[in-house]
Amino acid sequence: MPPTDHLLAFALAAFLIILAPGPSVLFVISRALAYGRRAALITVVGGAVGSFVLAAAVALGLGAIVQTSAIAYAVLKYAGAAYLIFLGVRAFRQRKKLREIWETQPSGGTSGRTWWQGFVVAVTNPKTVVFFGAILPQFVDPKVGHASLQMIVFGAIFAVIALLSDSVYGVTAGVARAWFTRSDRRLELVGGAAGVTMIGLGVGVALSGRKD
Repeated sequence: MPPTDHLLAFALAAFLIILAPGPSVLFVISRALAYGRRAALITVVGGAVGSFVLAAAVALGLGAIVQTSAIAYAVLKYAGAAYLIFLGVRAFRQRKKLREIWETQPSGGTSGRTWWQGFVVAVTNPKTVVFFGAILPQFVDPKVGHASLQMIVFGAIFAVIALLSDSVYGVTAGVARAWFTRSDRRLELVGGAAGVTMIGLGVGVALSGRKD
């Protein structure tokens, strides 16, 4: 178990990093606008679990592989980008059916599928793997031993903070969406915007490099 001062220092660093809106926040917001608050929160849970899985993978050695292998990095990057674009295109195509989806399936689909989408987007983000690989070891105390276990603990802390922070964004966007649901035209516009946002995120991920 990492020392208390290391835990607190990492929690503060993680909070400051997570607090700044990034691709994961934009993805959650776009999901909230397209399918509602419940879909956003389920997506957040899936993403948090995905972040923890990545942290555990980094602790067990995957981080070193992704950091040193251009092929591994590219596979993760393009898989994640393609999935984001796929979700964005589907959201855009469904923009005229959002009223029907809202009334029959408030979450925009089954809870399991929505959770899985958030999970996949999280675990296919190579930048997160590289980030964990760079920052987690900095807080490990060699005197305590079990470096991998310490990094897994830090990963769990990061996932919990991300869960809470992203949930706030999702709930806020979900509340704003309630105004759009009063008009089919407004609902269609915001659904289309959410789809375009997801597509843009996917394209951005695909075009980004290791220096970003």
